[in-house]
Amino acid sequence: MTALDTAFAACGVLAVVGGLLAVATRHVVHAALWLVVALLGVAGALLVLGAELVALVLVLVYVGAVVVLVLFALMLTRAPIGPDTAHAVPVWRRVGAGALGVAVTVLLLSVLLPLAGVDPVERAEVTSTQVAEQLFGTWVWPFELLSLLLLAALVAALAVSRVGRAAGTEGAR
Repeated sequence: MTALDTAFAACGVLAVVGGLLAVATRHVVHAALWLVVALLGVAGALLVLGAELVALVLVLVYVGAVVVLVLFALMLTRAPIGPDTAHAVPVWRRVGAGALGVAVTVLLLSVLLPLAGVDPVERAEVTSTQVAEQLFGTWVWPFELLSLLLLAALVAALAVSRVGRAAGTEGAR
């Protein structure tokens, strides 16, 4: 194994562990922070693969915007940040979800592991300029729609926060 293979494996393990902990934790804030760890692991894997622009966009858009938006919405709505015991999941659903996760993992590994021994695929040289032209030319509208969605989520969080406070004050009268 080369140093790049080791770095890629380490980033992959970091992403998987962060993702599992983000899903398994009962604290919403901890889940958001573990999501940051998982996304940074994916960004690290992209850096190892030589896709610096995609890694930078992932960090800026997802870590810098989406996770911050989630944390901001939690603080703004004054949602409980402790363990969520109100939405406890029965054991049979946890076992079913775990079995489904294992089945999907086995399916993916059965498809991907035979490809590991195949000769490397010829890569075309792609520059950051070409990626940027595609990203901000062809794919600019999905990014703009995503920004509108994030703005709508922020405004909705603010509205829910205000409605909750207004309902609480009316009941006190």
